[in-house]
Amino acid sequence: MNLEVNAIFQIAGIGIIVAMIHTVLKQMGKEDMAHWVTVIGFVVVLFMVIRLLDNLFQEIKSIFLFQ
Repeated sequence: MNLEVNAIFQIAGIGIIVAMIHTVLKQMGKEDMAHWVTVIGFVVVLFMVIRLLDNLFQEIKSIFLFQ
């Protein structure tokens, strides 16, 4: 349970940091960089979610296959 809550806070923290960086870059007139920061943040969170889903499927597999 602690791991899931920790992961949620990590994802939220990354989202807040990316949003702040995006806003600062957009205010400076660097929209292209702001979009790249957003894409990179999305990819990082996507990899975190994929890793968590892999752990979930491994757990389900171990439960139903009795390994």
